Amino acid sequence: MALIVFLRAVNVGGHKTFRPSLLAKELSGYDVVNVGAAGTFVVRKPGSRVKFRAELLRRLPFETEVMFCEGRDLIRLEAENPFGNEALRPDVVRFVSILAQAGRAGASVPITLPAEGDWLLRTIASRGEFVFGLYRRHMRAIRYLGQIEKMFGVPVTTRNWNTITAIVRILKTQENRSTKGGNPS
Repeated sequence: MALIVFLRAVNVGGHKTFRPSLLAKELSGYDVVNVGAAGTFVVRKPGSRVKFRAELLRRLPFETEVMFCEGRDLIRLEAENPFGNEALRPDVVRFVSILAQAGRAGASVPITLPAEGDWLLRTIASRGEFVFGLYRRHMRAIRYLGQIEKMFGVPVTTRNWNTITAIVRILKTQENRSTKGGNPS
């Protein structure tokens, strides 16, 4: 099964910038698919995780935290639909934060920030290395997203739920090719 890679704090506000599509090409031997500009990759032929991680870090022009998960974990999460089917207001965004270490004791959810007044961020569930939540499209929400790391006591990186569903589409396309007589990975 594919390996999913999430780089922490890259291509944000001119900090730790690089071109993910070029990195994916450099790692073509691993059949890497770039997803967006935030350092998210589907690695369809990862081989040894240790070897792949070393190659990835060698090719990055800066140091950064790297979070991994198995593709099957995201397929399972999408099927479970942690956000339900409730329609959202246009100013609310679903997100998933990926913890550097699963199972660490941290904050219990749900959490609403700020605790008083109109909320800007809500965590609604936590499963393994994943924290699910909602934030409002507001500049102050970024500050609250940064607090997730402090609450759980480990480095985290956050992605829009739309990014997760895009990854799942890539994974399912790969699965379909494999079951229809293509090359299994």
